[in-house]
Amino acid sequence: MAQALVLEERGVLSLREIALDEALGPDDVRIAIHTVGICGSDVHYYTHGAIGPFVVREPMVLGHEAAGTITEIGSAVTDLRVGDRVCMEPGIPDPHSRATRIGHYNIDPAVRFWATPPVHGCLTPSIVHPAAYTFKLPDQVSFAEGAMVEPLAVGVHACVKARLQPGDVCLVTGAGPIGIMTALAALASGASRVFISDYSAPKLAIAGAYPNIVPINLGEGSPAAMIGAYCGAGWGVDVTFEASGFEGAYQDALDCTRPGGRLVLVGMPPKKVAFDIVAAQAKELTIETIFRYAHVYDRAIALIASGSIDLKPLVSASFPFQEGVAAFERAAEGRPDDVKIQITL
Repeated sequence: MAQALVLEERGVLSLREIALDEALGPDDVRIAIHTVGICGSDVHYYTHGAIGPFVVREPMVLGHEAAGTITEIGSAVTDLRVGDRVCMEPGIPDPHSRATRIGHYNIDPAVRFWATPPVHGCLTPSIVHPAAYTFKLPDQVSFAEGAMVEPLAVGVHACVKARLQPGDVCLVTGAGPIGIMTALAALASGASRVFISDYSAPKLAIAGAYPNIVPINLGEGSPAAMIGAYCGAGWGVDVTFEASGFEGAYQDALDCTRPGGRLVLVGMPPKKVAFDIVAAQAKELTIETIFRYAHVYDRAIALIASGSIDLKPLVSASFPFQEGVAAFERAAEGRPDDVKIQITL
């Protein structure tokens, strides 16, 4: 039995003991959890009880953005040590699946992802995790930053798929945590300027405080005019990252991307959306999609460690584990100036 933050059912959280599988295999490590970030998916399970086909049907431990310290290693583990500070990829694929064997382990249908029903998450003092998906943190990377490697990895993966070139101009639609981190990843990947659009003035102010990120308030007009003034009338950005899942953002993406440009679909809309295929064809846009991330955790950590990406301004509040329910209540409020809420154990 272990104490954990448990989603009992839709809208009901409790801090209590629950039976978890804590057996350490030869290829595993045991980790004392230090910091866990609250993701939008965690909040959605809390407020709605489901995301698409993934439905909370029995009590589930929440949390998948985590960092901590190794307290025990399996007999076959050679590249990690007790005392190492680490962060963890929360998705564990079947190593023998066809998707994993061709390098796409993130889309393995059998992947077990923390805090995705019926898989328990990591908001508990100690967890067991495969060493292969556990990454050592450099001394200059804090636990708080280590717990944000997971959402940053989404942005880094999007930039890899975008095949960014030095000097590219980009647009990110959506200034939530993923949108802002995608913008930062784009700059670290060689972009010269990143426009970011949203209706939330407080979040745009947070994003705009970073050099070379230019906020566009959608309440004040279409982004096409501002981008046209910078890139030239009838032209557009080299790469657009759609990171909102908002229905109206897809037309903005088509309008604002230059002929021959690239569009990366990052955000997930809650329902089917209309998409002008002919407009995309007329510009010969290259369209890429992403699902979570693959093979980029080490890149994301290196970008933080080198100072190329500073995530510290994105931590809006940190709650102790005993106040975990209050942390989720705060996250569910959706305060306009909150980016990332974290819990420390």
